[in-house]
Formats: sequence, C-alpha cells, structure tokens
Amino acid sequence: MSESFTTIIDVRQIPPYERHSLIFRRFNGLHPGEALQLVNDHDPRPLHNQFQVLSAGNFTWDYLESGPGVWRVRIGKPGAAVAAPAAANGNCCSGGSCG
Repeated sequence: MSESFTTIIDVRQIPPYERHSLIFRRFNGLHPGEALQLVNDHDPRPLHNQFQVLSAGNFTWDYLESGPGVWRVRIGKPGAAVAAPAAANGNCCSGGSCG
C-alpha cells in the first residue's frame, strides 16, 4: 500500500534558486503527522543539511528512491508530542497543593 502525501513537489522543472524556499513554504504549511514528497534529479543532501539547521528535530527525512536518475524523499512533520502526566513533572495536583 502506498502512502498518500499532502503535497508532491517535483523540483526538476523549477529554477534552482526557487527550490529551497518553495519546499520550506510547503513544509511549513504541513500539519503535525503530514508529509510531502520531494522529487529531484540529484541527491538533495544540501536541502537535508538546511533542514537540520533550520528545523532540527522537527522533521523526518526518508529516502523513497535514491537515483541514479530520480530521488524521491518523504519529508514529514512529526506528530504532536504527547504531554507528560502532571505527576511525572512534579506537579501532581493543579497548583501543587498535594501534601
């Protein structure tokens, strides 16, 4: 079963100077748990490095196809983090009035 993507961006026909800003705009528009698929004619390693700098820990990066003619990468936003139970962070009661 194939995954459906919120957005598929095929940058092979987009001028290089427009690519990264377009990808980041589309990525920023994703909701937690959603992903886009990037299609490129070369390994987008420089884009990955830029994601590590600008969105460290807030993205996933999975190669779906690795050349030699086409690279496909799933770039996702992790799902919403689960909040820790109040007792786990030392506040077992609202206002900390436990005794």
